[in-house]
Amino acid sequence: MVTIFLFLAIAFILTLLIGNLLEKIRVPWIFSAFLIGTVLSISNPFETITSSPIFEFLSQLGMYFLLFVIGFEIDLKKLKKSKNFIIKSTLFIIFLETILGALLIHFVFDYSWIISALVALSLVAVGEEILIPILNEFRITKTKLGQSIIEIGTLDNIIEILLLMLAGILIGIGIHSKYDIIITLLSLFSLFALTILLGKLNKNGRTKFKFISIETLFLFILFVFFLFLAIGEIANAVPIAAILAGIGLNTFIPNNRIKNIKSEVKTLCYGFFAPIFFLGVGLTMNINYLLVSPLLIILIIIVSNGSKILGSWITARKILGEKQSILLGIGLSVKFSTSIIIIKLLLENNLIDSNLYSIIVASSIMFNFLVPFLFSKLITKWKINKK
Repeated sequence: MVTIFLFLAIAFILTLLIGNLLEKIRVPWIFSAFLIGTVLSISNPFETITSSPIFEFLSQLGMYFLLFVIGFEIDLKKLKKSKNFIIKSTLFIIFLETILGALLIHFVFDYSWIISALVALSLVAVGEEILIPILNEFRITKTKLGQSIIEIGTLDNIIEILLLMLAGILIGIGIHSKYDIIITLLSLFSLFALTILLGKLNKNGRTKFKFISIETLFLFILFVFFLFLAIGEIANAVPIAAILAGIGLNTFIPNNRIKNIKSEVKTLCYGFFAPIFFLGVGLTMNINYLLVSPLLIILIIIVSNGSKILGSWITARKILGEKQSILLGIGLSVKFSTSIIIIKLLLENNLIDSNLYSIIVASSIMFNFLVPFLFSKLITKWKINKK
């Protein structure tokens, strides 16, 4: 009999082996967990395990850790220094992609305008984790193009997070009775107040609290993380709580410790929890619907990524030139954890069905396999790295 321990052992070793193959084509190894889950969604001999409360808990915790890491990576001071070009480009690209995406979702899948807009926004998020290694490989990270991609991608994700928070608040308030709304609002207020308080405790890169070792600091991080989740659960806003915990701790931790502790947190997140989350994402895919609706996947890819490239070309062609503005759009088309988490939250809150969820996730993952190839070929052809 296969236990959950043996199942996880098999899942991790397969993730490692398949992940090594994916990295050879410049696709993050973490997507191997998604592919394994997708295969199991067709025929799952481990259904008693993957549908068990403990597996669902680990998958859910994986999502919260990913959101925590996203918040942990946000540099609010750097955001304030964003150039006018970066801000305008980001807002226009988000606006264009949201409008065109919402039109597609509304008329093709027959969802309300609000839900259509939320789904479209899930497609806007940029997966910098995929693109930065490619920028480094072609030595364009520090060029104007490379910096534009990174800065727009960062600002894009911050706006996505703010919108995710708004959606979470609306969902949290929506499922509570009018008598519980006050408790919900108080819980949300407490989360934001604690986030600000953590930042206030750090003055000039130093904190009043003394942590003898990385281990003790890591324990404190876990305390804050789970405290925020507990408060967020009261307001049905655990995703918001996870993000705010990351933002708050990033402003609280002393400058001389932040680099090492981020490495520890990422190791725990991507080494253990994230593979389980992506495995769960794959398990919820509706493969039968995808097989009979391949044109819908192509349509989503064309509209989503086409609008990203068009928006980049419109806003950046005078600054970067025709070719580099196209590369900017292609680079910003990669998707990773943020977009998948948003669409997963919409599914879990019954705002969309499994058919639309499967189409959106499939289109995001599929184009990620194309972006590294397109990007590297065009960089070489146009000799961008030599400019």
